[in-house]
Amino acid sequence: MQRPTIADLAQAAGVSVATVDRVLNGRLKVREETSRKVSEAAERIGYHAAHAIRQRIYADLPEYHLGVVLQKERHAYYQEFASELTMAASQLRECRMRITILFSQSAEPAEVANLLLGMSGKVHAIAATGLDHHDVTNAVATLRHKDIPTFSLLSDFAQGVREAYFGTNNMKVGRNAAWLLSKFAPRPGKVLLFIGGHRYHGHSLRETGFRAYFREYAPEFEVLDAVVNLETRQLTREALLGAISRHPDLVALYCAGGGMEGAIAALREVDAGESIACLVNELTPESRQALLERRISGIFQTPLKELCRELMATVVHTIENGMAENPGQRFIAPILWTPESI
Repeated sequence: MQRPTIADLAQAAGVSVATVDRVLNGRLKVREETSRKVSEAAERIGYHAAHAIRQRIYADLPEYHLGVVLQKERHAYYQEFASELTMAASQLRECRMRITILFSQSAEPAEVANLLLGMSGKVHAIAATGLDHHDVTNAVATLRHKDIPTFSLLSDFAQGVREAYFGTNNMKVGRNAAWLLSKFAPRPGKVLLFIGGHRYHGHSLRETGFRAYFREYAPEFEVLDAVVNLETRQLTREALLGAISRHPDLVALYCAGGGMEGAIAALREVDAGESIACLVNELTPESRQALLERRISGIFQTPLKELCRELMATVVHTIENGMAENPGQRFIAPILWTPESI
């Protein structure tokens, strides 16, 4: 395939070849808006000098460095998350944002805390996913003392110390999951709930909302004790197969965190069909296929693109204006996918 030419770039940007030439060589002044149109078009069509164009246009802007800590490097969801973070940073126009993304190997609090502290003195701000644990809180407090704000993502941690939380309103997600399962379940019966661990603040809130709804509005269902699956597919699969064998009246389950792949595998093994309603979190190739097969009833998806845009804007504002006196939270409404949505 032939690589794009200056003429292709001019057409994509909606300007003349002469204008593109001026942007490329900087011989004559070009309006900032026009230069950005050329830069965006260059990135869009894969023009070979796209990086050089962007560097020239944004050379005089301040440069900031954001450190990010995510989990499960090989998981499709976190790969998409990293991609959306990088994209959101590249779309900032008031500054140049560099991003360093690290992945925790175990999600143990001590490891996450060490990754956070290891960025001290290297970045202007940090955003992370992780457990709500005193080791993590102490690390965030140390960073705050050094004027490095930390933002929690997806599941909150270090409340009152971190700068802000970005993610869904997990209490509402839990209540919505319960409402949906009470409608999707073929009949009243037992309901199973998987959580990643008791230290995931978001999972605890989802469980609280989940149980509160059933207790108040659907008492004919029995919510079993939550099963900790450490967000692993194998534990989830084995636990669900065991629950199905012990509870022939199991009619619904909700994976409040990771490990949904194991639940999907177990439902395929027993060929549950629609006799067990199931809700999971995050749209991935595996959950999408399961939804198409009607192995699961619905998927709550966190809109990562919106979350990342909101995060970048807040990070820039915080770096330039200082940390807030009262740390806050930014709720992003989830998207619900059903078999008829795909």
